[in-house]
Amino acid sequence: MRKRVIIMGAAGRDFHNFNVYFRDNEEYEVVAFTATQIPDIEGRIYPPELAGKLYPNGIPIEPESKLVELIKKYNVDEVILAYSDLSHQYVMERAAIVMSAGADFKLMGPMHTMIVSNIPVVAVCAVRTGCGKSQTTRRVLDILRSKGLKVVSIRHPMPYGDLVAQKVQRFATYEDLDKYKCTIEEREEYEPHIDRKSVIYAGVDYKAILDSAEAENPDVILWDGGNNDFPFYKPDLLIVVADPHRAGHEVTYHPGMTNLLMADVVVINKEETASPEAIEIVRKNIERWNPRAIVVDAASPIFVEDPSIIKGKRALVVEDGPTLTHGEMRYGAGFVAAKKFGASQIVDPRPYAVGSILDTYKKYTHLDLILPAMGYGEKQVKELEQTINNADADVVIIGTPIDLRRLMKLNKPAVRVRYELQEIGRPNLEDVLSQFIVQKVRKGV
Repeated sequence: MRKRVIIMGAAGRDFHNFNVYFRDNEEYEVVAFTATQIPDIEGRIYPPELAGKLYPNGIPIEPESKLVELIKKYNVDEVILAYSDLSHQYVMERAAIVMSAGADFKLMGPMHTMIVSNIPVVAVCAVRTGCGKSQTTRRVLDILRSKGLKVVSIRHPMPYGDLVAQKVQRFATYEDLDKYKCTIEEREEYEPHIDRKSVIYAGVDYKAILDSAEAENPDVILWDGGNNDFPFYKPDLLIVVADPHRAGHEVTYHPGMTNLLMADVVVINKEETASPEAIEIVRKNIERWNPRAIVVDAASPIFVEDPSIIKGKRALVVEDGPTLTHGEMRYGAGFVAAKKFGASQIVDPRPYAVGSILDTYKKYTHLDLILPAMGYGEKQVKELEQTINNADADVVIIGTPIDLRRLMKLNKPAVRVRYELQEIGRPNLEDVLSQFIVQKVRKGV
C-alpha cells in the first residue's frame, strides 16, 4: 500500500522535492500539490510529462486553503511542507493544522533533496527574501570571471507558465526572455546575467538543468538562490546573506535559519543604512549558531540615473515585489533614493491600485507608501502599469532590479535606482573565493 502524500508549495521547492524523491518512488503516491504565495498557481496540473510513469494523468495543484479537506478526502498519510520564507510560528501552525487532520507533517532536508554536481558549486542564499542575494550573486559572478573562470549560473525556480515548456530554460539573450514569456520576477533575476554576457539556467527539472549546464563545461556552477530557500545542489561553498534591517529574523524564519547554520560565509548586508545595534544582533546570532562561518561586512549603496529629477517632486516609489510581500519589508532602494534626493512627498499608491494590485494591498497590510512591482503574468503587468499611470505623482522612482520601462509605457517621468554589493574591510568575497578556487577548482595546478 503506497503512502499517500500531499506536498505543500509555491511552484518551486515542491516540484523539486517531488522530482528528486517522489517521482519514481513506488512507496509513495503524491495525490496533490497545494499552492500559496504566488497568484494563479492553483487549479493547474503538474503535467504527466514531468510527473513520470507513476502519474499518467499528472498531479492536481490545489489551493492551500483546501488542505484539510484534501487530507480527509484522500486519507493522506504525510504532508510535506516545501516552500520558503515562513516564520517558525507559521510553520508550526501548518504542522498543527495537518496533524489535527490526522496526517504526519514533514520537512525534507539536504540529504534527500540536494543533487551532487560534477562541477564545483558556489551557492548564494539568504536568511530572508530581500536580503540582497541578487547583488551578492552579481558580485560573486564578477569575481569568479575576473579570475578567468567560466561560470554557468542556475537560478532557483520560478515556473509560473507552461511547465512542460519550462522544464529546462537557458537564458543568454533578451530574446530568450521573450521566448519563455518571462514575468517581471523572472526578468529581475535573469537580466543582470544577460547584461554580463553570462548564461543562466532555470526551469522545473533541476537534474536535467544541471546536465545541460555541465555540458557547457564550466569551471564553476553558481547557484542563485530564491527567497530564503537552501540550495538544490550540494554546494562546495555556501554564501548566505543576512539583513540587519530585520535583525533576529535570521533565527526565526524557515528555512533561512537552516542556511545560517550551514553557511561557510555570512554576508551582513546593508550596513550603511542599518543601526549599529541591529548589526550587532545579527553578528551575535552568527557567533552563537555558526561560529565557524566567515563573516563579511557589506553595504549596498544606491546609484540613481538622474537625482535632479527627484528633488522637490511628488514621487511614486516602485520596489521589488517579493521583497515587499512575503519578504515583509516596508521599503527598499527606491524609498531610500526618494528620501536622500529630496522628494517633496512619497505618494501613497493604494488609492490608485487596480485588480490584483489592490488585492496585494489587502493581503499584505504592512504595505502603505510603496508599490510592489507585482508581475506574475501579462494581466498583472497591465494592472501594475495602470496603477502607476493612475497615480497623481510627478515622477516614478523604479527601485526594481530591472527597468520597468522596457515592459510598460509610463505616462510620467521615471528614474531608475540601482544597487551593488560593496564589502567593508577584510575578509571580503574576493579573499573567500580566491581560497575556494585554489582548494576546489584548480587543485594541484
